[in-house]
Amino acid sequence: MIADSPVVLCGALADETRWRILCLVGQRAASASELAEDLPVSRQAIAHHLDILARAGLVQAHRQGRQLRYQALGAPLSRLARDLDAIGRGWERRLDRLRIVVEAEQAPGSAAGRSER
Repeated sequence: MIADSPVVLCGALADETRWRILCLVGQRAASASELAEDLPVSRQAIAHHLDILARAGLVQAHRQGRQLRYQALGAPLSRLARDLDAIGRGWERRLDRLRIVVEAEQAPGSAAGRSER
């Protein structure tokens, strides 16, 4: 699968710990050890979650001295938000068309309204 496909991104985000990690590294770059201090999981578990987020293209590591520091990448999330927004707008258009049809059928004098009387 493509790293920043919606399926991969949603899969990477579908874990509470990864979501919290992404929120933290979205505010400031941090190492796995620093993140482990802020979260109730081990540094090894944090490293595992960071690897999943990195493979999904949601975080990027950069070396600072002996540490790897991670920061969130906004572009994949922006693309996902646009994709989800487009889906939502499509459903809104469908529901609007359905509402118009239902209201037209319920209107006095409509063919459907006359046949029920």
